[in-house]
Amino acid sequence: MTAPTKPQQVLCLSRDALDTLMPLHVWVGPAGDILQCGRTLQKLLPDTQIAGSHFFDHLEVVRPRRVTRLEQLLRMNGAQLKLRVKEEPSIPLKGVVVAPPDGNGAFLNLSFGISIQDAVRRFDLSLTDFAASDLAAEALYLIEANSAAMSASKNLVARLQEAKTVAESRALTDTLTGLHNRRAMDLTFEQLLANPPRDGFGLMLIDLDYFKSVNDTLGHAAGDMVLLEVARILREETRSEDFSFRVGGDEFVLVLRNCNDLGLMTRVADRIIARLEEPFYYDGKPCRISASIGITISEFYDPVEIDKMLSDADEATYASKNRGRAQHTIYRPAPPPGPPRSQDLH
Repeated sequence: MTAPTKPQQVLCLSRDALDTLMPLHVWVGPAGDILQCGRTLQKLLPDTQIAGSHFFDHLEVVRPRRVTRLEQLLRMNGAQLKLRVKEEPSIPLKGVVVAPPDGNGAFLNLSFGISIQDAVRRFDLSLTDFAASDLAAEALYLIEANSAAMSASKNLVARLQEAKTVAESRALTDTLTGLHNRRAMDLTFEQLLANPPRDGFGLMLIDLDYFKSVNDTLGHAAGDMVLLEVARILREETRSEDFSFRVGGDEFVLVLRNCNDLGLMTRVADRIIARLEEPFYYDGKPCRISASIGITISEFYDPVEIDKMLSDADEATYASKNRGRAQHTIYRPAPPPGPPRSQDLH
């Protein structure tokens, strides 16, 4: 006597449950129409409503070959398949097909092939798009962890580069006035010698007159205020391509690019002196200063020697002080002696 066959048990799962367990599933009806698909599969074709369309309109069975009808698919019950999305041929899939009871079509559970990283990048997938038990989730976790590490590394490099830029800028900036400092001046002269401006450059050394008396009578806070005002005036009286440096307590250097015009240099110097002679007020009390200025231009020197130019401008500045201050002096190097004249032959 044959033992009675036990009735086949059917497990009913909701759509959400299926999406949790098998986010790449496909349920194909008896006529070959897709009755339901997982949310991750739908992500692969965001512009297409997969449910309601025909299975073979979107999915192609690559292995085994010649599976083009539902009956052939059902004969693969329990077997592994290789598939691809027709609209996205570069994204291979693999899966297994089972036949639901009562001849109710076919059910496929799919997963990505070896191109999971490509799929994640192209379709913006995350861990929630994979079953928790899927090994692909671990691979995705490693991908995301590596991506996060790379992003953190790039952010760190960017922050370090920004910090380096800030540190370099501070190293070249006078902390009180915000002008370039002596180190920046040395670097600027190196660049000017390496890539000389088409029309040379002018050099102006400025030494403040009566600044010590401001510090002595009104205090260093008043002196600092005066220095800030001097820096503001120097910026306003020069072009964006020029350079302003604070090289000492009350000494400043201006470098005017593409300038071999002594007339322009003297006009700039006159404006600076006139503005600095207007009193600055600190705590209601006037701070009176002026400036003695020495001027030279690179055209006077062949070859151009920065130390010589600075020394000559400094000498011209002292000449301005000795002549009564609040004025400028141009330093003109003596021309080199010419060759001796040849004597006439008789």
